[in-house]
Amino acid sequence: MNVRVLLVDDEVLVRSGLRLILEGRAGIEIVGEAADGVEAIALVEALRPDLVLMDIRMPVLDGLAATERILSRDPDQIIVMLTTFDADRTVLNALRAGAQGFLLKDTPPADLVASVLQAADGRVMLSPDVTRRLVAMTAGVPRSTRRTEAATRLATLTPREREVAGEVASGRSNAEIAERLFLSLATVKTHVRRVMEKLPADNRVQIAVCVHEAERE
Repeated sequence: MNVRVLLVDDEVLVRSGLRLILEGRAGIEIVGEAADGVEAIALVEALRPDLVLMDIRMPVLDGLAATERILSRDPDQIIVMLTTFDADRTVLNALRAGAQGFLLKDTPPADLVASVLQAADGRVMLSPDVTRRLVAMTAGVPRSTRRTEAATRLATLTPREREVAGEVASGRSNAEIAERLFLSLATVKTHVRRVMEKLPADNRVQIAVCVHEAERE
């Protein structure tokens, strides 16, 4: 079954390039395009895509605001930010808005295709460089404080939930976690939901950040 993707970017050439890269690849179907956040919200409602590739800087309504509105109506919608900007604050704002991941527009075509499939499968989706910077900083809070706070949050989890959180932080999908831990897929989904509630976290990326912070030396 194909992953149904909605492309959102104010530049026609960018959307055309993304369509050229993704369309026709095994497992991917482009179901629509939007030029701003308002159009994106309407098309998500009408088309129900599996995944939205969302630009951050757009006219009328930017990608961050559109993401917040879409997820307020459907928390399960998968949204990956695709942009030329990789400043730490931009990444944080995107993830706080609820985005599943963050990719740069200069991501190689093969990596972009793989990333779309992985994000649709529930994996944490961040470029490696973005991940390193994201884990390393949090608005000026000392590293020791961040580590202590993250460890305190993880301590609220049961041993099994902590194990599942670690697997999520390693970028594994629910199916892979189920196989590794000898659990049913439904049980893994329940554990992930409880982990999000307890930490609390809005998405898998925030679970990963918490785990990495707690493990930093």
